[in-house]
Amino acid sequence: MTEQNFLIELGTEELPPKALRTLAEAFAANFEAELKAADLAHQGIKWFAAPRRLALKVSALAAGQADKIVEKRGPAISSAFDAEGNPTKAAQGWARGNGISVEQAERLKTDKGEWLLYKQEVKGQPAQALLSDLAAAALAKLPIPKPMRWGNNDTQFIRPVKTLTMLLGEELIDGTILGAQSARIIRGHRFMGEAEFTIDNADQYPAILEERGKVMADYDARKAIILADAKKAAEEVGGIADLEDELVEEVTSLVEWPVVLTASFEEDFLNVPSEALVYTMKGDQKYFPVYDAQGNLVPKFIFVSNIVSKDPRQIIEGNEKVVRPRLADAEFFFNTDRKRALIERLPELETVLFQKQLGTLRDKTDRITAMSGFIANLIGSNVEHAERAGLLSKCDLMTSMVFEFTDTQGVMGMHYARLDGEHEDVAVALNEQYMPRFAGDELPQSDVAAAVALADKMDTLVGIFGIGQHPKGANDPFALRRAALGALRIMVEKGYNLDLVDLITKAKELFGAKLTNHNVEADVIDFMLGRFRAWYQDEGHSVDAIQAVLARRPTQPADFDKRVKAVTHFRSLEAAESLAAANKRVGNILAKFDGELPSAIDTSLLTEDAEKALAEKVEAKLAALTPVFADGNYQQALSELATLREAVDAFFDNVMVMADDEKLKVNRLTMLNLLRNEFLKVADISLLQK
Repeated sequence: MTEQNFLIELGTEELPPKALRTLAEAFAANFEAELKAADLAHQGIKWFAAPRRLALKVSALAAGQADKIVEKRGPAISSAFDAEGNPTKAAQGWARGNGISVEQAERLKTDKGEWLLYKQEVKGQPAQALLSDLAAAALAKLPIPKPMRWGNNDTQFIRPVKTLTMLLGEELIDGTILGAQSARIIRGHRFMGEAEFTIDNADQYPAILEERGKVMADYDARKAIILADAKKAAEEVGGIADLEDELVEEVTSLVEWPVVLTASFEEDFLNVPSEALVYTMKGDQKYFPVYDAQGNLVPKFIFVSNIVSKDPRQIIEGNEKVVRPRLADAEFFFNTDRKRALIERLPELETVLFQKQLGTLRDKTDRITAMSGFIANLIGSNVEHAERAGLLSKCDLMTSMVFEFTDTQGVMGMHYARLDGEHEDVAVALNEQYMPRFAGDELPQSDVAAAVALADKMDTLVGIFGIGQHPKGANDPFALRRAALGALRIMVEKGYNLDLVDLITKAKELFGAKLTNHNVEADVIDFMLGRFRAWYQDEGHSVDAIQAVLARRPTQPADFDKRVKAVTHFRSLEAAESLAAANKRVGNILAKFDGELPSAIDTSLLTEDAEKALAEKVEAKLAALTPVFADGNYQQALSELATLREAVDAFFDNVMVMADDEKLKVNRLTMLNLLRNEFLKVADISLLQK
């Protein structure tokens, strides 16, 4: 078979920039899966994406499917013929369905019997006959949460489709997808190059689009140009560009022909906290701020134009005019807010509802204040600073700046607190109370900030669970999953020996009679421990190791962390499999025993050498491991217990646990129970899989 490159380009109205890469990658993955299912060989797929197009180029696509032999098994010989050797109705029906007579069928002999067999040669279809349907199927599976319709038909896609081009080499593939008929017409840039032109061969793409249409379809190439040119532009003005990848991706998805330019704004605007200026530059205008070597914002910004201009100065001045009113707004809000101290906004929180049953933001602030002091005391931090930070924690929500630029909450509180003369610990805590804001985000640096962050998160968790509004499926309006994981990360990664029971009990006390769920403590603990599962799986810990620890339900997150790591280490030891099996066996034996066991081994009842040896080692370990467990050194404890493997194996090989003599049986069960309890101080290792 001959091989040719295949091109499909779907021309659309402007696609959502934040979804462009996802759509293109999904299109490529879907189409590759369709080719594989259709048994069409190729040497790779490259995707292209620009604001008004999605395209794929398949290298060396086979001209068609290979011919193949399909074996169709019929009835067993025993049921295919009667006693006289005549074909039965079952055999005749099967043969007729395959277009042959019973006599034409072959025989298939296996170890399990003999059957009628028909080998049918299936001719492979040419690629031309398959590609349109395969492309349509791939597009239909794109992740589009809200498809739209256009015109007078029922066709739905993420944006209206204008053109479709499918070429196998130089051959135009016929077909209609999403209401567009395949043609050789490609649309160029809106303002540069040729508005429309024809393409003769798939091999011409994407070069012809770049040359004649002034559209750079290669997404990664556009992104590389933006990064390189923006870095160079910043260096030329003695600065460093803030090239946050998420924003670079969005800008890449907004332009077809990137042209990087540098503009300025008035230096007086730098009197406003830089975060507010950056918020409007990045969020509203998609500009890249510029900083000096010390990390201070400079009065320059870099932007990406979608057109080559004969007079770029006009484009620069146009963008400067656009951003100036937004920066002026930020300046006005800042100056207005500065007329009042942050603490003066505290009464205004009474006008904002946190949750109908749980009260206002002022109510929440009072709880956070008390909870912050409680936690600060437990972790040895400054209680006075923590309580002050708790009291001011939500005041910036009532400022004009945060009302207009919502993403500046916390950071504006920090700046206003500093200007009000608050202690630096207090000011920093107002910003860091929201950390970690997302997966992988930084944690609060100071203990005061950590106390406030934990207080806020635990208040929300206990309050919302306390009124029975548990997250269901993807519905989590109060972001309880994020709050739980954030609280756990703070406690684990900062090594705070805090107990969830203590925190929940204090939070419940602060809510008074507002909570209606009497199982709130158990519900919150179960919910938070459940967050550990995904966290530790992402870190490479096995599910059974996590389950082994969860079975013990430790409520100190930092302690939980040490247990998981200890069990993961234990699984790597040679003795792990044998001891896990032994623990499971012991657990099953003890479950069948109805009665109480003594707290110590009666050495006078030891009769067998193997049980004497194990008893001696168990008693020695009990004494040796007491200080080890007191220090929370679970890895050392399990490593020490692993040395008992040979003694445990010898015991089970040579000693009858369930002896007829009741005293001997109880004594042996006591020894096994003591041994199992040592393991249970860490985890239920009987749950470990091979």
